Amino acid sequence: MSVFPTKILLATDGSDEAAMAAEAAVELSKQSGSEIHVAYVLPAPAQLIGHHLYSTEMRESVLGGAEREAERFLKERAEHIGADGGKMAETHLRSGEPDKEILRLAEELGVGLIVIGSRGLGAVSRALMGSVSESVVRHAHCPVFVVRN
Repeated sequence: MSVFPTKILLATDGSDEAAMAAEAAVELSKQSGSEIHVAYVLPAPAQLIGHHLYSTEMRESVLGGAEREAERFLKERAEHIGADGGKMAETHLRSGEPDKEILRLAEELGVGLIVIGSRGLGAVSRALMGSVSESVVRHAHCPVFVVRN
């Protein structure tokens, strides 16, 4: 049995820190032969649209546009990972609370490592807003590699 995971979950949000996390995941993949799964979590529809009284068509248009943009982003990220030598497996688009969706997907896939970027929020910001990476570290079933800028 290898000490390296066979599956890595890269959680990304398009930030600079997430791009650095992708580079780290590629290096780990190249060194260990691990496959990379890339996850992007859209905000829940109520967060994306708000609680305004939009028509059904308007809501579907906004949600559909956000999903198409997220799918395009995931496809580009997957292409970069493959071009950089990472062993790309699948992309996963989820909707909801990012930390909970990342953790749920990691369990479903049986990954051995989660790689995630962190903006390095100060203590006050973390206390007020919470931190996705901190929550993932705290609740994950496997090791979590947090990449900071």
